[in-house]
Amino acid sequence: MLRWSITLFIIALIAAVLGFGGLAGTMAGIAEILFYIFLVLFVISLFFGKKPKAT
Repeated sequence: MLRWSITLFIIALIAAVLGFGGLAGTMAGIAEILFYIFLVLFVISLFFGKKPKAT
Protein backbone atom coordinates (compact mmCIF):
# COMPACT_ATOMS: atom_id res chain seq x y z
CA MET A 1 0.00 0.00 0.00
CA LEU A 2 2.90 2.31 0.68
CA ARG A 3 4.16 1.60 -2.84
CA TRP A 4 0.82 2.74 -4.30
CA SER A 5 0.91 5.88 -2.20
CA ILE A 6 4.41 6.77 -3.39
CA THR A 7 3.51 5.99 -7.01
CA LEU A 8 0.43 8.22 -6.91
CA PHE A 9 2.43 11.00 -5.26
CA ILE A 10 5.04 10.85 -8.03
CA ILE A 11 2.29 10.93 -10.66
CA ALA A 12 0.81 13.95 -8.88
CA LEU A 13 4.17 15.73 -8.94
CA ILE A 14 4.59 15.04 -12.66
CA ALA A 15 1.04 16.22 -13.37
CA ALA A 16 1.66 19.40 -11.38
CA VAL A 17 4.84 20.14 -13.33
CA LEU A 18 2.98 19.63 -16.59
CA GLY A 19 0.18 21.98 -15.51
CA PHE A 20 -2.62 19.53 -14.76
CA GLY A 21 -3.65 21.02 -11.42
CA GLY A 22 -6.93 19.17 -11.00
CA LEU A 23 -5.40 15.80 -11.73
CA ALA A 24 -2.43 16.56 -9.48
CA GLY A 25 -4.71 17.50 -6.60
CA THR A 26 -6.78 14.37 -7.03
CA MET A 27 -3.76 12.08 -7.16
CA ALA A 28 -2.18 13.80 -4.15
CA GLY A 29 -5.43 13.40 -2.20
CA ILE A 30 -5.64 9.70 -3.02
CA ALA A 31 -1.97 9.23 -2.12
CA GLU A 32 -2.53 10.98 1.20
CA ILE A 33 -5.52 8.76 2.06
CA LEU A 34 -3.57 5.61 1.16
CA PHE A 35 -0.63 6.78 3.27
CA TYR A 36 -2.84 7.31 6.33
CA ILE A 37 -4.43 3.88 5.83
CA PHE A 38 -0.91 2.41 5.64
CA LEU A 39 0.09 4.15 8.88
CA VAL A 40 -2.99 2.87 10.73
CA LEU A 41 -2.44 -0.69 9.51
CA PHE A 42 1.26 -0.48 10.39
CA VAL A 43 0.53 0.64 13.96
CA ILE A 44 -2.09 -2.09 14.35
CA SER A 45 0.37 -4.70 13.10
CA LEU A 46 2.96 -3.47 15.62
CA PHE A 47 0.56 -4.06 18.50
CA PHE A 48 -1.17 -7.22 17.29
CA GLY A 49 1.56 -8.80 15.16
CA LYS A 50 2.99 -12.27 15.72
CA LYS A 51 5.07 -12.59 18.82
CA PRO A 52 8.31 -14.56 18.60
CA LYS A 53 8.13 -17.99 20.23
CA ALA A 54 10.14 -18.45 23.39
CA THR A 55 12.42 -21.47 23.20
